[in-house]
Amino acid sequence: MNWPTAADAASIAQDATHSEDRLNNMVMLVRKHAGVLLAPLMATTAVLLSACTLPGMHMDHAPVIPVTSAGDQAATDWFALSASTPLAAPDSDVRIGAPIGNTATATGNTELTVPISDINIALIQRLRQDEVRQSSMDQPRLFAAPAPYTLGAGDVLQITVWDHPELTAAMGTQSQSQVRPSDAPAGFVVDQMGNIAFPYAGVFNVMGLRTDQVQAQLYRRLTKVYREPQITVRIGSFRAKKVYIDGEVHAPGVQPINDVPMTLYEAISRAGGFTSAADQSRMELLRDNVSYPVNLSQMIDNHSNPSNILLKDGDLLHVVSRDENGVFVMGEINKPMTALPMRTGKLTLSDALSQAGSVNMMTADATQMYVIRGGDGKQPHVYHLDGQSPVSMVLANQFELQPKDVVYVDSTGLARFSRVLGQLLPAINAGLTAAIVTR
Repeated sequence: MNWPTAADAASIAQDATHSEDRLNNMVMLVRKHAGVLLAPLMATTAVLLSACTLPGMHMDHAPVIPVTSAGDQAATDWFALSASTPLAAPDSDVRIGAPIGNTATATGNTELTVPISDINIALIQRLRQDEVRQSSMDQPRLFAAPAPYTLGAGDVLQITVWDHPELTAAMGTQSQSQVRPSDAPAGFVVDQMGNIAFPYAGVFNVMGLRTDQVQAQLYRRLTKVYREPQITVRIGSFRAKKVYIDGEVHAPGVQPINDVPMTLYEAISRAGGFTSAADQSRMELLRDNVSYPVNLSQMIDNHSNPSNILLKDGDLLHVVSRDENGVFVMGEINKPMTALPMRTGKLTLSDALSQAGSVNMMTADATQMYVIRGGDGKQPHVYHLDGQSPVSMVLANQFELQPKDVVYVDSTGLARFSRVLGQLLPAINAGLTAAIVTR
């Protein structure tokens, strides 16, 4: 290796009479030996820049995820096999890769195959049909025809026998002071056994009866004492049956069921309506320890009246917040963020990209857009969209995202090259400067 020597520098000083000439000669000396100085550094740079040929997030075949880990050696083997075992994609829209390595070992290690599907019209229609089919299985279980209110334990009856004011005193008097809402008003309270006691009629059971049935029983009993008594029976307080509403409503809490049927709309209206953060497409109705999803927007789109859903005693209606159903948008995006669904609960791929400020036109590879879906024990799935053509945005506007989806936009090879080069140039400059100074 021919490094510049002190004799070379002295020769330059003798040959030049002016300072400008000496400076020019020094530059020529550096250029003469630049190849020798930079050869080792450029060799190292060439090796490191070869990383730019890696495909990044380009998924030419289905990835395989190890379900369990058997230590560092197992992870190393998995990465080595992943890099050295390319899988050819079949001609179909869904590309499924074979498991890498042993599918089962003595320790129970397995690999999870993740399929990749191209986003097209057929896929969008199939996903919509699956969603409608699932909702059609759950919603009929919640539909019911309204029925008259029947009495239960805790209800308060107000009974009037006309022309017999002495019987009215049996109901007691309501205190004029402020009472709690849970306190029973004046009247005949149905006990835990479903019985009430009325003068000259004795104790009799009214559990599960309508007010007209209670009136008929009282008439038969009082005719033994009074001739053709005129009786009025009404419910003074509904305390036996109730539903619970929480989440994104203005007045969450307990709502008693009264003689007005407690439909879905009735319950939401009594709770003050939805807040601005409510996700109307992912409500949950808990009944008898079974959770039923309620998609209000989808029911309206399918011309199904949500008022046909009748809430029953003990039901819990939970209105989920949109903040809990966000979608993560990352990669070559102008503003990586968590995109929130609309108030109707809908969020398409184009909506998510728009909220994130669209893709970065300088670094994004529009042909490599991915939606990674999976979680909560479900089979992971990757959806790919080639967004190079403006027509593909029509597909993006129809592809609906689900909560916790990950939208990833890959970078171009030139962008990766530029980033690696940007990290190497400071080291190259420092090495070149040090070599010139020390020699």
